[in-house]
Amino acid sequence: MVALGALAAGCDFFSGYPITPSSEIYSEMMKRLPARGGAAIGAPDEISALSYAVGASMSGARAMTATSGPGWCLMIETVQYALMTETPVVIVVVQRLGPATGGATQGAQGDVLLVEYATSGGYPIPVLAPVDALDCFALTAQAFSLSEQLRTPVVVLSDKEVGMSIESVDLAALPTVSVTPRVGALPESPFVPYAFDALSDVPRFASVGGTQKVTATGSAHDQQGRLRKNDPETLRLLRHLEAKVLSRAASMETVRWRRSAGARTLLVSFGISARTCRQVWREMEAAGKPVDLLEVLSLYPVPREALAAAVAGKHRVIVVEENGPGLYAREVRPYVNGAEVVQVNSVGSLITPAAIREAVFS
Repeated sequence: MVALGALAAGCDFFSGYPITPSSEIYSEMMKRLPARGGAAIGAPDEISALSYAVGASMSGARAMTATSGPGWCLMIETVQYALMTETPVVIVVVQRLGPATGGATQGAQGDVLLVEYATSGGYPIPVLAPVDALDCFALTAQAFSLSEQLRTPVVVLSDKEVGMSIESVDLAALPTVSVTPRVGALPESPFVPYAFDALSDVPRFASVGGTQKVTATGSAHDQQGRLRKNDPETLRLLRHLEAKVLSRAASMETVRWRRSAGARTLLVSFGISARTCRQVWREMEAAGKPVDLLEVLSLYPVPREALAAAVAGKHRVIVVEENGPGLYAREVRPYVNGAEVVQVNSVGSLITPAAIREAVFS
């Protein structure tokens, strides 16, 4: 479903290195993309995989790679390069138990902060998190749209159970995907590769190898791409990297709010844990014991407006996620408007409906 979402969004380049539990994406793209006229390349390692994708994107391709936590760690330098050069690229990270090599066949949701705060300076990276197979399709397509519009890396953060579960999907009923093009350079000379007026503007794009000279550098630079240090234009460009994402945060919010009349408790979750919450929500609804459920599909930027709306009138917020410390709970706490925050966590095993029900009634 990730592969189908990428193809529907116009992906024409994939590079990857097999790693459990994302290898099925690699396999599907290797089979499907060349058959549609695209290029799919096996890389010798994860560093090369993302580097290939970034290079292809610079030449005008719509590019994607896929990995898991250990591979993401190797990719971080290139992620920052893509952010600094304002290069669109989609990276699918299918989480497994960590840290380090961890448990290759064990599920987890422990990479939440790792993917968002991987950049020096904490520059924002949009992160989308599918709950089910249809989400894998739709959010991968959405990731391409955001990446191309904003000229930035975008992460699709799945997890082992979502990525490797089998479920039926009506392929004929998949939503239509609108392919969003990059805003191309005007036919003027010389081309200014990082030109913007307002901080939130997204610079126009010209392909490396095209008719206009393009300067791309991961070092601190001005709008021309010339290496600079602390001059005002360079520092303003760094603020622009943040502003172009955060200024669009409200429009990027993607959640599913399942409501029950009279609910005073709100469940907040993502990925496979949201599937378990969904079951508990249905049970509570049938039993006349109302709770609300907010399935967060856009983890970052944190959907502040959706959280504020869902929290209104609630006394308790229960954040359910498959990691020990409650990583996303840290992100939710500033926006609960004084409500009590309760965490339901697990390491190395799925969270059960019973554990969530116990938290609801405690």
